[in-house]
Amino acid sequence: MVGGSVPGGEGVRLDAAQLGAALGRRATLVQFSSAFCRPCAATRRVLAEVAAMVDGVTHVEIDAESRLELVRRLDIVRTPTVLVLDAGGTVVRRAAGQPRKADVIAALGAAVRPEPPHRP
Repeated sequence: MVGGSVPGGEGVRLDAAQLGAALGRRATLVQFSSAFCRPCAATRRVLAEVAAMVDGVTHVEIDAESRLELVRRLDIVRTPTVLVLDAGGTVVRRAAGQPRKADVIAALGAAVRPEPPHRP
C-alpha cells in the first residue's frame, strides 16, 4: 500500500476483544488514527469504501491515543497506519500513510480467500 510497507506486526494475531470490534468474516481493515491527523479522514473514507465493496470485509478504526498498549505492542509509530487481517485475525499486510484505494484492494488479495460457490 502507498505510504510504504512498515516492518513488524505481520504474522501477529488479533482478536475481537483486542480490537474492540468484531472481525470481518473474510478480512478486516484496521486503521490506527489520531484526533488531529488530516490523512486519517481520507484513509477512513477509502477503507470504508473498500469494505463496502468487498463482501465479508470490515473496517475498524482505532484511536491510537486511547489504545496505547496495542499501539506499543504493534509498534505503531505514525497515523494513519493500516493493518490488513485475514479471517482469523492474522496481520498479513501493514502500511503507514494514506493508502490509495487500488493499493488497499490489492493488499486484500493476500488476506481474502475466494468464497466457495453457494449451493442450494
